[in-house]
Amino acid sequence: MQELAKDPVKTALSVVERSGKAIIGSVDEEGFPNLKAMLKPREQDGLRVFYFTTNTSSMRVRQYLNNPKASIYFYDARFFRGVMLKGTMEVLQDPASKERIWQDGDTMYYPLGVTDPDYCVLRFMAQTGRLYENFGSVDFPV
Repeated sequence: MQELAKDPVKTALSVVERSGKAIIGSVDEEGFPNLKAMLKPREQDGLRVFYFTTNTSSMRVRQYLNNPKASIYFYDARFFRGVMLKGTMEVLQDPASKERIWQDGDTMYYPLGVTDPDYCVLRFMAQTGRLYENFGSVDFPV
């Protein structure tokens, strides 16, 4: 078995940057985990805060409003590395948050534009992290 990264935070950031998508986790009404693939976060602050777009009417939004506990998983298939971040997900519907991460082409998903009531922002705030690589894993502070 190979050694784990000497700097797991730096390695975790590399995995996030290389990953073309994220898997987000929520908790359903029965207490079971639910996972969903998402496009890459629209914006992020290191490993602490991530912003995604989604439909206000989605099952995931209902779950986060009911229970904000969440996780995000990023992976780099080339090097068989993964990063799991645990924390909370906040549903933002205020105009400033929606404007902040709106991009050209988003009308494909939200035809009424940035003010579409079915468009909202998910803000994930990490509390802990775990890096998986070389058939081992290590926790790290976020």
